[in-house]
Amino acid sequence: MVRSLLVIPLLMAALGGIWLARGALQRWRDLCAAATYELPGDRWPMLVRAAGAMICGVCVTALTLLTAAGAFGGHGRYDQEPDGTEQVVDAAGSGSGSGGGAVVRQQAAPPVVAEPAAASAAPSAAAAAAGHFDSVGQPGGGELLQSAVPGPDGRPRNVRVWLPPQYAKEPNARFPVVVMHAAAPGKTADAEVPDVFDGLTAALQTGRARAFILVAPEAPNGTAHPCDLVAAAPAAVADDEALRTAIAASFRILSPSAASWGTLGVEGGAPCAAAAGLSRPDLYGAAAAVSGRYDAAALAQSGAEAPAGSAAKLLLAAAKADTAGLDAARKLQAALQAGTGPAAKAEVRISDNVQDYTPERERLRLVRQAAQYLADALSKAS
Repeated sequence: MVRSLLVIPLLMAALGGIWLARGALQRWRDLCAAATYELPGDRWPMLVRAAGAMICGVCVTALTLLTAAGAFGGHGRYDQEPDGTEQVVDAAGSGSGSGGGAVVRQQAAPPVVAEPAAASAAPSAAAAAAGHFDSVGQPGGGELLQSAVPGPDGRPRNVRVWLPPQYAKEPNARFPVVVMHAAAPGKTADAEVPDVFDGLTAALQTGRARAFILVAPEAPNGTAHPCDLVAAAPAAVADDEALRTAIAASFRILSPSAASWGTLGVEGGAPCAAAAGLSRPDLYGAAAAVSGRYDAAALAQSGAEAPAGSAAKLLLAAAKADTAGLDAARKLQAALQAGTGPAAKAEVRISDNVQDYTPERERLRLVRQAAQYLADALSKAS
């Protein structure tokens, strides 16, 4: 008779092989995308999934053969003897051979062990969990996720990612990315400016901005002023190659190039965004700094030492009543215009027309302006 009990593990092995094969294919595509832009990528998740898919394929083949043998050669019954062999008895005879029945003795088939496949899948799950982003809220109508991503020193750092409402509504679309810098060491920018998502959502709802993904990495420790660190050492930007690779592997983003990556800073984080945009125009296609206070000389020097062949695009926004913020923005604009090299080529815009009843409402409108500026400067979602 047919060994019907083999059908269940056969289906489980087939489904597991399909799932692992799809995961390996997706990882391979991500590696190809990273290689196109000369970004490093981790091959182990792909190799582990591919190995698991191959093991599942072997199991499916073995189970299929055993099931077929039971279906087409199983007109007798199977009796197992104490020595581990199987005695096949046809319908006309008995196991002892009396009555003319034909008895065939064969070595028992080795049991199919599922543990190796499970063991190979375990490292894959562990590797995926290391870069897995967990949902921590739904501010602004989107979804906020968090994960720990290794930093340049190998230590994990918290990274928060805000997906706009359009991310779930358009499952095949890819989106540009805006990195929001924090001013306090060990914190993410959304903790400093929790209403930033309301400003972004307002820009999307009014149709003044296209959707983008917001990434808020934890500011580095070891310094009390991360923004000064970015200005002095442009290589210290929070979204280094490891973070960009993790974001590209976990979310549907456009190519990790300056055309589709921007930077944003609000109040204390504004100098960070200005420094990152001026010193690394090869990483950021546009930068927006809101209500900031700037060291014009230091930022002009950082802009002058930027990679040649690229011009920074920078928005400096402040409320109409924020005279100190507007004065700092104009001094920075003048310092860049009088600077040398790439600094003199920077495209600097100043927004000074926001006026509202409360500082909170003014900040919301300023963030909305910044979102519109960045969305217009970066590649649109496709």
